[in-house]
Amino acid sequence: MFFDLQQLPFIVPGLLGALMIHELAHGYMAYSLGDPTAKAAGRLTLNPIAHLDPIGTLMLLVFRFGWAKPVPINPMYFSDRRRGMLLTSLAGPATNFLGATVAAYVILQFGSAGSWFTLLMYYFLMYNLWFGLFNLLPIPPLDGSHILKSLASYGSGLWHFMQQMDQYGWLVLMLLLFLRVIPRLLGPVADAMQVFIFSVVSLVVI
Repeated sequence: MFFDLQQLPFIVPGLLGALMIHELAHGYMAYSLGDPTAKAAGRLTLNPIAHLDPIGTLMLLVFRFGWAKPVPINPMYFSDRRRGMLLTSLAGPATNFLGATVAAYVILQFGSAGSWFTLLMYYFLMYNLWFGLFNLLPIPPLDGSHILKSLASYGSGLWHFMQQMDQYGWLVLMLLLFLRVIPRLLGPVADAMQVFIFSVVSLVVI
């Protein structure tokens, strides 16, 4: 595993926070575009338990990369379905990266080395980065696949390929996680993003 069990009290809040804001972002974006499905399903809530997927959460704990229970979206409510799905899909990862940036600011502005508060915010930052990056992968049912499908011309070869991939996405994801391909690929990217975010935020910290 990638964590010390003694740090679990700091890991769990960071993990749950990253999952919660990701799914809330999807739900609120869809709701703002006219889709009430997530609200009707009780998913516009700050309760992180409502957003947990048992297997996806376990993957996050063990492999650092995983998923939450998808927020139900009905694109039939969108006036422009492609634009609606694109914005709704982008909202989750974008919110995670924003959350990581806010966490970096809080650490630099108010944190102190070795404190429980700094450790808590650090895990919130890292899980936001890992969760945001993972969900941008163009593999169904992750956000990246919906983004790519929204950008592809309807009926194009890419569109048909993504449609066909819908039935194999979970299998591909599980295989790549268990073979540790995804952690090896995205781990260095997350580390580089962390350095970049701290470098940028340090310019505005008083």
